[in-house]
Amino acid sequence: MTEDLFVEEVITSKIYFIREKKVMLDKDLANLYGVETKKLKQAVRRNMQRFPKDFMFEMSTVEFKN
Repeated sequence: MTEDLFVEEVITSKIYFIREKKVMLDKDLANLYGVETKKLKQAVRRNMQRFPKDFMFEMSTVEFKN
């Protein structure tokens, strides 16, 4: 039970509010799944039909710095 709370806290700490949406950075999501960021992005691009249109976007430099 304590371990579940810890995992939930770790995941929750990786969720950001960007463009009025809750998002996770690709590096954090890849880490969660235990894969390289590059591999995660490749898998998503190969299977775009499985995801909603707004599943993935690129942040601007200003958004990233904030």
